[in-house]
Amino acid sequence: MQKLEVFGAKKLKGQIYISGSKNASLPILAATLLSRKEITLKNLPKVKDIETMINLLQSLGSITKFEGQSLVVDNSKQKKIFASYNLVKTMRAGILVLGPLLAKFGNAKVSLPGGCAIGTRPVDIHLKALSKLGVKFQILNGYVYANASKGLVGANITFPKISVGATENLIIAACFAKGSTILKNCAIEPEIKDLVNFLIKMGCKIKWIGKRSIKISGVKEVKEISYSVMFDRIEAGTYLIAAALTEGNLQIKNVIPNIIKTELNILKKIGAKIKVSRNKVNIIGKKKIKSLKIKTSPYPGFPTDLQAQIMVLLCKANKKSIIREDIFENRFMHVAELNRMGAQILTKGNKALVKGNINFVPAELMATDLRASVSLVLAALTAKGKSVINRIYHLDRGYENIEKKLKKVGVKIRRIN
Repeated sequence: MQKLEVFGAKKLKGQIYISGSKNASLPILAATLLSRKEITLKNLPKVKDIETMINLLQSLGSITKFEGQSLVVDNSKQKKIFASYNLVKTMRAGILVLGPLLAKFGNAKVSLPGGCAIGTRPVDIHLKALSKLGVKFQILNGYVYANASKGLVGANITFPKISVGATENLIIAACFAKGSTILKNCAIEPEIKDLVNFLIKMGCKIKWIGKRSIKISGVKEVKEISYSVMFDRIEAGTYLIAAALTEGNLQIKNVIPNIIKTELNILKKIGAKIKVSRNKVNIIGKKKIKSLKIKTSPYPGFPTDLQAQIMVLLCKANKKSIIREDIFENRFMHVAELNRMGAQILTKGNKALVKGNINFVPAELMATDLRASVSLVLAALTAKGKSVINRIYHLDRGYENIEKKLKKVGVKIRRIN
């Protein structure tokens, strides 16, 4: 099993180019199943979750090939409707093929998803919403058997709570439903807006009719297109935090600053000096880091996917900070490992009390999930000496070329088998 060795106590300096968004690419890849033509996707990140989704598409009969930096997906002969556990077990986004398969064929057999062990991610919101489009389903032996023999029919659906995955699945499915579908209480993450832009370019009829409401008028077919996926705002946030943490001086390129306004404002409050231009952010980390009360919430709030990273930064703050995790109930698994490095973090339910003014010490560490793993890398950047991070396959699911990017800005880091 591969590990990362990180030698800390360096100030990060230079430029980091942000890759395409994993969380936008996954639903867009699933949505290509609506097509019977060629779809070209640009700016896909080379990470494990994308590789898994491409393998899942291939198992369903999609023909995929890379042409330079672009992926061409040809679904002219795609006919299979079975998404196996072997391909879905490592990645919760596997459930996103359910919507397009039902839209295209009227039935599907899809494994219940896996992914990070960060709390329940129930698919019941997806299934209850799909049932309003005319889908009948049952769950047997870990698989969803779904059927809409008469095709999907448009409906008015209000999600009981904001769910990114359910919003994506229903938007994709409703594109081929007869008549109109109105979805209310939708997630409005930038990655969902990117999916909508992709579907509109394919010829789907989708219109935002309110802040969290969307109207979809069903179509019968879509056209051949080329599309470039948005930047990865979580990767951008991770490197911005790394600069603030190490008193670094970084230029973060290939971003839209307006999309990460919440994150930038929080880093300014903490004390970082930030300057934005059209597609880049310059950040200088300061010695004094201010404490903060922060809670995770759906976009445009502070993202749960940056909670572990900001916690590392707040360990260095001048006073005690409080983090409230309002999205997932089991997302403090990095706390034990950070405490082994010298942090003083106490968790009570969905709150973490973070004592400031600590110095991280190097240690051998174990990654528990994707964002936890990168938080350990960040902590190791400030610890004097060598830290070893095990189980980095979690890291590879969502960060493209992390060692290469960190080496370029002055970090001594290497992967070992």
